[in-house]
Amino acid sequence: MLKAVFFDLDDTLLWDAKSISEAFKATCERVVDKYNINPEQLEKEVRNSATRLYPTYETYDFVSDVGIGIFEGMWGDFLDEGEHFEKLREVVPKYRKQAWFEGLQALDIEDEALAEELAKVFPDERKKHIYLYEETLEVLDTLKGKYKLLMLTNGSPHLQQTKLSLSPELAPYFDEIVISGDFGHGKPNTELFNYALSLLDGVEKSEVVMVGDNPMTDILGASKFGVDSIWINHDGIELEDVVPTFEVNRLREILPIIKSLSEE
Repeated sequence: MLKAVFFDLDDTLLWDAKSISEAFKATCERVVDKYNINPEQLEKEVRNSATRLYPTYETYDFVSDVGIGIFEGMWGDFLDEGEHFEKLREVVPKYRKQAWFEGLQALDIEDEALAEELAKVFPDERKKHIYLYEETLEVLDTLKGKYKLLMLTNGSPHLQQTKLSLSPELAPYFDEIVISGDFGHGKPNTELFNYALSLLDGVEKSEVVMVGDNPMTDILGASKFGVDSIWINHDGIELEDVVPTFEVNRLREILPIIKSLSEE
């Protein structure tokens, strides 16, 4: 019988992709006053530059391990303890400026000062744009009190707590919040899942389901650990190597699945 639900945060409860898109839109619009460019094209070029640059820095093994994403690197403060986060704080200003500079260059704009300005504007815009999925609170309201709820999220503790502080209604639903940067490894690491389970007294593996959008972290991690998973497939993609226990298209659709697991 189901006793606990593990939830991912980004693009499961929080609509992070929309937040990033809106932050890019607002930041790129600032360039239109100075240069006659298409802001959507600038966003595309900056995204491409950021994606290419991110793996080139010495911090990449660390950010990959704990699960700090490309665009999180474009706005997080990373005010966490430890030498890895210290090095990350050194790297990100260069990374951000270079991503914006190369994006502008792709549109034949050589403006280093503007790149530096945009690199500072983007984090402010990202913090202004916080979105929950429309059914997030409805789903959590339905589950709260019936199951133990644990948030299992990859990333920098400071950045993930920043997101939660900007969405203060979320945290009170959860019995435990586990952030990979505190643990030292991110999903799909089996030890992280085991640690999360150990926080819930009286709950066995067979009594847990993991809900998340990322097949390579949430679903693969659940599979490796040996717990059921519900994959939220927002974009209708097909998987080859990872097999979720259940698949839905939106968050609300997890409720009948959870109910059926509770009746087994």
